[in-house]
Amino acid sequence: MKKPLAIGIDNYKAMIDQNYYYVDKTMLMKEILDKQGAVSLFTRPRRFGKTLALSMLKTYFEKEYTRDGVLLDNSRYFEGKKILDAGERYTGEMGQYPVISLSLKSAKQPDFETAYVCLMNEIGREFDRHNYVVESDALTQEEKIRFLQIRDQKAEHAVNVTALQFLSFCLEKYHHKKTIILIDEYDVPLENAYFRQFYDQMIDFVRSLFESALKTNDSLQFAVITGCLRISRESIFTGLNNLQIISVLNENYAEYFGFIQDEIDRMVEFYDLKEKEKELKDWYDGYLFGKTEVYNPWSVINYIYSNVTETVAFPKPYWSNTSSNSIVRELVETANSEVKQEIEKLIAGDTIEKPVHEEITYGDIHKSQDNLWNFLFFTGYLKAEGQRLEEDTIYLTMKIPNMEVRYIYRNMIREWFADRIKVRDFTALYQAFLDEDETKIEAEIRDILKISISYYDGNEGFYHGIMAGLLQGWSSYTIKSNRESGDGRPDLVLIPLDERDPLYILEFKYTKVFTEMDAGCQEALQQIEDMNYEEEYLNEGYLNIRKLGICFCKKSCRVKKTQ
Repeated sequence: MKKPLAIGIDNYKAMIDQNYYYVDKTMLMKEILDKQGAVSLFTRPRRFGKTLALSMLKTYFEKEYTRDGVLLDNSRYFEGKKILDAGERYTGEMGQYPVISLSLKSAKQPDFETAYVCLMNEIGREFDRHNYVVESDALTQEEKIRFLQIRDQKAEHAVNVTALQFLSFCLEKYHHKKTIILIDEYDVPLENAYFRQFYDQMIDFVRSLFESALKTNDSLQFAVITGCLRISRESIFTGLNNLQIISVLNENYAEYFGFIQDEIDRMVEFYDLKEKEKELKDWYDGYLFGKTEVYNPWSVINYIYSNVTETVAFPKPYWSNTSSNSIVRELVETANSEVKQEIEKLIAGDTIEKPVHEEITYGDIHKSQDNLWNFLFFTGYLKAEGQRLEEDTIYLTMKIPNMEVRYIYRNMIREWFADRIKVRDFTALYQAFLDEDETKIEAEIRDILKISISYYDGNEGFYHGIMAGLLQGWSSYTIKSNRESGDGRPDLVLIPLDERDPLYILEFKYTKVFTEMDAGCQEALQQIEDMNYEEEYLNEGYLNIRKLGICFCKKSCRVKKTQ
């Protein structure tokens, strides 16, 4: 029987206890010990295994007690894992340290007050997890009172902002060992606060919490922080000279977040899915961390699970259902003509070049369009194809990493365009059809194409969708599409509710050359005649049938009617 796949399991102990298929990332401990960074910040896109990695670090390094003071033995969780072959230098560190483990994802709330309470709830739970400390004689009575106030969320704000520093101090007093601090999703409170309009309040709190825990903390052994974005040193990590930032541009630690090719090869062989390798690669590969090519682990696991459990399974955009796509939406909504052209290039598989600014804040997002591109890159919506240095600025050549992310862009564009045309008045376009005014129809369609962003779904398919969207609001007509009726049907048929009104048969063509547009229209009209598209409607009694051939080229169109 095959091992089950862990969908949404980000707890390392649960992964091992329940015998889920686990891609061994335990050599991360060796590299952290080798690099000896006092504070390491890992930035990776959402759902790339950051939470599971921190859970693994906690299980490995922590000298763990129950809240009642019973010592736990976690060594069994690493039996058969690579780290046990790394040597005594590394295995001797197992189970030796007190650990503070904290996730900030609960701060995704509608206002600062609620977010603050949620964060203090998380901190209070971590105090409670180490409740054995307050039950011992290691702390003074005054320290015990302060410990219990924070645990029970009764402390003043001035006490709360130094809570992590205080807990590490208490743990050192008990264990006689400095404390390891693990903080997951550190940027979630900031991202949420930015979009919810309380960014300044949240950044003040997070800065104070981090400074006391990571900068002025004599009880700190080392800290590992994870997030999606690298936030500037000035905004959170003020004066923290011992901070090592490992972004997607760095070569260090590249293979520990996401799956590399060798791990994919073993996984598809284990589940007898060798025939799915190309599809897996096209949809979920393509990320580049440093110089290492990486697959999206969340999507890979979901894809393989679907293929193992279902008779027929197609690739899906699993990642788009979990990640915040608000930045992509913002790019599309604020795009000027230049940015629209760049988006179109990306979706068509081409590259763009942009300066990279690693130390940005959410407050910088609207200061320049380049900042928005940077957010998209660091959050996984673009990948680096190459880089160059010009004076003191690094320029990245970027593209969309795979078909899954390409789908996200296309979907956002479709939603945005649908919202735009819902509020637009197309009375002039409908009247132009009634008047059989080819020039006016062309002008109205061109106006819409100017604001659209092409995603080139089979070329003609993109324009087919545009036209269906424009004409669906014509209340006097219903639309019949060839996508509903199969081959051998016209692209669109506008069927009047009143049979005395004209019925329209529309056939679309696409060309890459403006001078071929007239010929494209004639080809469309000839197809209407050759395929005898009007026959079924004549048989139904429609006597006023109008046939139009429409040819598109980029943001232009040409319309011809039968004479």
